[in-house]
Amino acid sequence: MALREDLQKEVTATFTGGKWDEEKALVVPGPEGLRLNSNHAKKLDSATVLYADIDSSTNMVDRFAWWFAAEVYKAYLRCASQIIKHEGGVITAYDGDRVMAIFKGDAPNTTAVRSALQINWVVEEIVRPTIKAKYPTTNFTFNHVIGIDTSALHVARIGVHGDNDLVWVGRAANHAAKLCTLSERPLWITETVYNAMQDSVKLSNGVNMWEKRTWTAMGGKAIYRSAYRWWTLG
Repeated sequence: MALREDLQKEVTATFTGGKWDEEKALVVPGPEGLRLNSNHAKKLDSATVLYADIDSSTNMVDRFAWWFAAEVYKAYLRCASQIIKHEGGVITAYDGDRVMAIFKGDAPNTTAVRSALQINWVVEEIVRPTIKAKYPTTNFTFNHVIGIDTSALHVARIGVHGDNDLVWVGRAANHAAKLCTLSERPLWITETVYNAMQDSVKLSNGVNMWEKRTWTAMGGKAIYRSAYRWWTLG
């Protein structure tokens, strides 16, 4: 059968395959728990999504050697991923210069925000000084952005046999990623996250670490930003 006919058949089957088989998930599911090439999904009633992204990576790649960019990618994503896993987050994807993670548990918003604060500490205290020490004459300044949101999520398995991945559908996945386009501060969270997280990641010596802003591009939603950092992992 010609490729065009195969594709028509598969697309038709996707849209006419009947009701989705939706299962409730209590933990973050992996690919092995989802069927490929069928309308099968799992639902997390509530989950917190964190995206950690290198800011202005395109400009870095355009202006600096490929190996320098690779070193920056590797250093940042390794540090971010180690912190995320230490805080109980599940890494669900690496996408170029960013990592996506999902937090569940008793206080997912608090652990996700604590991860963000600690990643910001690592950027300021380890990544930037190390880059400067190795390349003292560079005019490169490393910046990053982290976005966090929380909502119900659905996950399905997409692609073909031998080459497939999970797609996460829900507000938190989209909004956390979009928050990473805001560069004025390194940390951005939605109002839902802010209202749900504990004071331990909201206040520093009684001072609110978060500044309320209006997200004009998303219909005037309230969001919060911060440049604070915090380290507790020893």
